[in-house]
Formats: sequence, C-alpha cells, structure tokens
Amino acid sequence: MAMESGSSVNNNNPDEFAVGCFLSIRTTLGDEFEGQVVTFDRATNFLGLLEGSKHGPLRNIRILSADYIKDFTFLGQGHDPLPIDSHLDLHTLQSRELLAIRQAEAEAERIGVGVSSEAQIIFDALSKTLPVHWDKTVIVVMNEVRVSSPYHSECVIGGTPAANDRVKKVLEFERKRLQLRG
Repeated sequence: MAMESGSSVNNNNPDEFAVGCFLSIRTTLGDEFEGQVVTFDRATNFLGLLEGSKHGPLRNIRILSADYIKDFTFLGQGHDPLPIDSHLDLHTLQSRELLAIRQAEAEAERIGVGVSSEAQIIFDALSKTLPVHWDKTVIVVMNEVRVSSPYHSECVIGGTPAANDRVKKVLEFERKRLQLRG
C-alpha cells in the first residue's frame, strides 16, 4: 500500500498505521526512513515508530505528525513491537532527561550574550583553569575578579592581589596566542 505523493492520511482507513506494521516513509521535508508502528493517535494525527534493526536493545522511537508524511509504503505486518511484559524504567528516563537539561543549561550559561567572538575565546581560555561565569558582558573569575571589555589586563579589577595577578597572566598569555593566530 503506497500513498499518492502529496496526499494526506486517510482517516477512513484505521489499518493504515496499525500497530506492528513496517513502513517505509518519506516526509515532506525529504527525510526517508523505515520503522515499525508502535502507536498512532488519530485525534492528534501523531505516529510513533520504532526505528533501527528489527532486533537488539538499542533502537530509536520517532514521533511524527502524519501531516508531514509525503508518502509511505507498507512493507509488512509484524507483532506488537512493545509486548505487554516490556516496561520502561520511568525513573531512569526522568533522571537522564534531568541530567541532559542541566548539561544544556550549563553549556548555555557559558556562552556570552552580546560579546565579541574574541571575548568568548578569552572566556573559554580562562575557564580551562579557573572557575568563570558571565555577568552580562563581564567575565567573573573565581567569584571575585572581574574582567570588562575590551578584556585586556588593565581591565582586570577586584579579588585578592594573587587572584588578580593570576587572571592577568592567563589573560596576557591568551592575548599573545590570539595575536599569533591572527
């Protein structure tokens, strides 16, 4: 069974996306893949597909709006890919999701907003050896030393004399590296 190119899902045929069937799908965005139907929600028109090899523990689940299916080919019928005795460890999945969100947030905080690429390079260099974070466009090192634009050693203020000197040395070293590259 193949849909005509550009046609939409036929809501009159409940067997189009029957659980367990194997489909070859081409989306309106040009993606092509094969998968086994895990679920189809007619109310939202969303399709859940199990991708990857037909055997093995590591497989992807793709959630796709059927509105984005350009055409598909029925490849065969199989058994329900998620048997009743299978289970998902929701606690582990939620823990992994929370960890991924925290990592993404931490990475986002390391990107300066409204700063030059040179400022970001200096921030990244300082972060290799010292704890740093952005306070708008100011680099804050060890929660006490502040480096303002244009991020030269004379722009370093605050902190103990030893901390201040350390930041200046790293900053001067990175400035020399930038000059050699440019």
